[in-house]
Amino acid sequence: MITPELLALLPLWYVAFLLSLTCHEAAHALAAKWGGDPTAYHAGQVTLNPMPHVQREMFGTIAVPLVTFLLNGWMLGWGSAPYDPYWEQRYPRKAAWMALAGPLANFALVLVATAVIQIGLATGAFQLPDGGIGFAELVSGTGVADGFARFTSLLFSLNLLLGCFNLLPVAPLDGHSVLGLILPEETHLRWLAFIRDPMPSMIGLVAAWQFFGYLFHPIWTGALNTLIYFGRLQ
Repeated sequence: MITPELLALLPLWYVAFLLSLTCHEAAHALAAKWGGDPTAYHAGQVTLNPMPHVQREMFGTIAVPLVTFLLNGWMLGWGSAPYDPYWEQRYPRKAAWMALAGPLANFALVLVATAVIQIGLATGAFQLPDGGIGFAELVSGTGVADGFARFTSLLFSLNLLLGCFNLLPVAPLDGHSVLGLILPEETHLRWLAFIRDPMPSMIGLVAAWQFFGYLFHPIWTGALNTLIYFGRLQ
């Protein structure tokens, strides 16, 4: 149900979502350029300007996030960075680092949000909410500080979720390429050929969506407990 409270949170959600996605895709593009594939660089995606990323995937960066938020109260969406598949076949380990760069960017944003939250708690600008912690309300504040607290909470939560979800070894998620860092090259190339077939890829993606909650719950709980523990030391 669409409520005034939900609509009031829409700008914070969308800015946090778009920032997270932009950093993720820009990290892919930069890592590919460093690895010798300038495809995304020439497409203008080695940038924190969200517009090139939005223009490449307008459906996944505008329509789907807004619709899922209005229907469910949370945002689902996607972006993409182009790359040369022949480069990936020639340099699967470099391609694996390119794939890992996206989730690493998300985890870097988690660390940034953690630092901001701890600074806010230490200075008194943020407080731990009395009514319990939620995905979009890890900390609270008063006035303008409350909006910033919610945005920082979203930045922490969204990026922890995105970073973990994208590491699942299923196409089109990044994890299926990241396996190249631990598998023998020949085995990894066979895995890439198999997982990109539409049927196993579709089955894997549906399974990942169904079971990710069970995998993510202990990670989420551990991250929150750590955040709260250090927050109460302030």
